[in-house]
Amino acid sequence: MKVVLDIDKLLNERRISADEYARLRRYAAEDTGSLAFNLLVGFGVIATAVGAFALLPKATTAIGVGLIISIVGISLRSSQAKAWGLLGWILLLVGSLGASGGIVVLTHGSTGGFLVVTALYVVAGVLARSGLLVALSVLALSETVGAATAYTHATYYLIIEHPSITVVLFALLSGGAYMLSLRVSKDYQPLAIIFARTSLFLVNLGFWIGSLWGDRLWSKAMWTSPSKEPIPDWLFVIGWAVALIATGIWAARRNKRWVVNLIAIFGAIHFYTQYFERLGASSATVLVGGLVALGFAFLIVHYNKGFKSAEAE
Repeated sequence: MKVVLDIDKLLNERRISADEYARLRRYAAEDTGSLAFNLLVGFGVIATAVGAFALLPKATTAIGVGLIISIVGISLRSSQAKAWGLLGWILLLVGSLGASGGIVVLTHGSTGGFLVVTALYVVAGVLARSGLLVALSVLALSETVGAATAYTHATYYLIIEHPSITVVLFALLSGGAYMLSLRVSKDYQPLAIIFARTSLFLVNLGFWIGSLWGDRLWSKAMWTSPSKEPIPDWLFVIGWAVALIATGIWAARRNKRWVVNLIAIFGAIHFYTQYFERLGASSATVLVGGLVALGFAFLIVHYNKGFKSAEAE
């Protein structure tokens, strides 16, 4: 656990002695020097890896170098966490991303390639206890069911090709990961929770797109209108509302603040999406929408303040 203290202020207020002040400064200097050295070595390794990729721009090079760097990173985080933990984390992240990129290129972005990347992220994340890699494993898996993002000039895209499959798959994974978090040791509980939370995020994205376009299931035809889809948009509208209410009640009763906040955010997104999609944008709808937004914000702030007060007690 890291604690941030203003030792100059503590000394001036005579809450610590001069000897304690000198000792804390010495510890801070040692930690700062270790941090700087880890970062310097980490950037050196990144530059070396980039140079190797530039000289041999092949997918196999990226995979080989990435796996080697990842293994070194896992080793450092496991055996030399105190002195080299940050460097190990940098190596693991860079190596995993490099290897996964090579796998995607080598497999031409196929479903099988992304499944391998998902497995790579899960294994590396568990071995190194990295929540970031565990979250990336969920995002990699989402691509296998048609989830993606895109960008053009001043325009961002969210792509969910199969909303119903996305909702069902990641709802099951989220629930399963949460149940697993109740059974594993404390060292691995955060990883399972992160997996569950990321999956829950994707469930809501699936509902969001489905509420606008419905679901064409496995049809290759492009979307035309929601009414012509095998699963109409209104089913997603109702199902999303029910799921948000049920999950919100469950989370509030169990003091799952992160989930409550996520549900509140997507509840607002759901409301505004359907509100403007059905009523359109006008002076009246924007005014009412703004008032509702203020209400949502007040409720979220009030809930979080109450949660913090309970923790303080």
